[in-house]
Amino acid sequence: MILKNISIINYKNIQTADLEFSPKINCFIGQNGVGKTNLLDAIYYLSFCRSAYNPIDSQIITHDKDFFVLEGNYLNDNEDMENIYCGMKRGVKKHFKRNKKEYRRLSQHIGLIPLIFVSPSDSSLIDGGSEERRRLMDVVISQYDHSYIEALSAYNKALQQRNALLKMEDEPDMALMEIWEQQMAEYGEILYQKRDAFVKELVPVFQDIYQKISDNHEKVSLNYISHCQRDPLLNVIQRDRFKDRAIGYSLHGVHRDDLEMLIGDYQMKREGSQGQNKTFVLALKLAQFDFLKRTTSNTTPLLLLDDIFDKLDAHRVEEIVKLVSSDNFGQIFITDTNREHLDRILSNSVLAYKLFSVANGEISPEV
Repeated sequence: MILKNISIINYKNIQTADLEFSPKINCFIGQNGVGKTNLLDAIYYLSFCRSAYNPIDSQIITHDKDFFVLEGNYLNDNEDMENIYCGMKRGVKKHFKRNKKEYRRLSQHIGLIPLIFVSPSDSSLIDGGSEERRRLMDVVISQYDHSYIEALSAYNKALQQRNALLKMEDEPDMALMEIWEQQMAEYGEILYQKRDAFVKELVPVFQDIYQKISDNHEKVSLNYISHCQRDPLLNVIQRDRFKDRAIGYSLHGVHRDDLEMLIGDYQMKREGSQGQNKTFVLALKLAQFDFLKRTTSNTTPLLLLDDIFDKLDAHRVEEIVKLVSSDNFGQIFITDTNREHLDRILSNSVLAYKLFSVANGEISPEV
């Protein structure tokens, strides 16, 4: 998939932008806080119907403005054009359209434009809570398996209803409790099977990429942990029902799944240096890219790299540049405050590229 051009009006600090992109590498240079990440977030929005950073759409609109508009024209791998439009006024439901036809459900759009976004906030995958690592699995699997989105929605609804019963002051209706537990177990087992298959296929690719970037200096691993590995999920959920009732929420289920991240035999969050952590996350995201490329109807995802070179030594930067400049990758969007990094990328690449400067929300191509 190639993003040919984008039109932005009143998206965060970008009041207006009309940009034509290179089909291969697009680099954005500017100081911190000037709008580079907001541009990448606008591209992300057109893939996922939401911001990567703020779930509240009204807060995305530029201050003192009443609406925002995003519109992108894409060329898919079959050379067909796709027009994606999103517009929203304050206090009014947003409109999301594909080729001028509005979606009935936003979930129908997820996966049409596969995308991997790598940013400094990804450090939370290592040092944050388990919800960050579950979201990583959910975002990737949802892009190639719509039944996963449906199962996740159904599971979360059942979980919410069971938690509401657990919080009741009066004794809850046990027949109703069992219905929601059965639904949690049914949809939870589906989610577990899909997550387990995803992780098993992802791990060897992830390890191979990490070894290339680190020049085989460290060994890393990734382990999927779930309550489904103990027993049938319904048994696990019901076993501690009274403890759940005492604290007022569900202690067991796939909403507690996690990914264990290791360097050698130790927890990455305790032992990894800043450079190792960054390499770990980047290898994980590039492995997801490879996975999506093979599973989303052979559609090459967009790759967004936001300020990824900071805290990495020169060798690792060089290996990353080699990787993303290879034929395995399609269109890439890169931001950096350091012109030297981008010059190094462009000097080592025979691929077509465009360079943009960003300042105070204004984006302009460099000649």
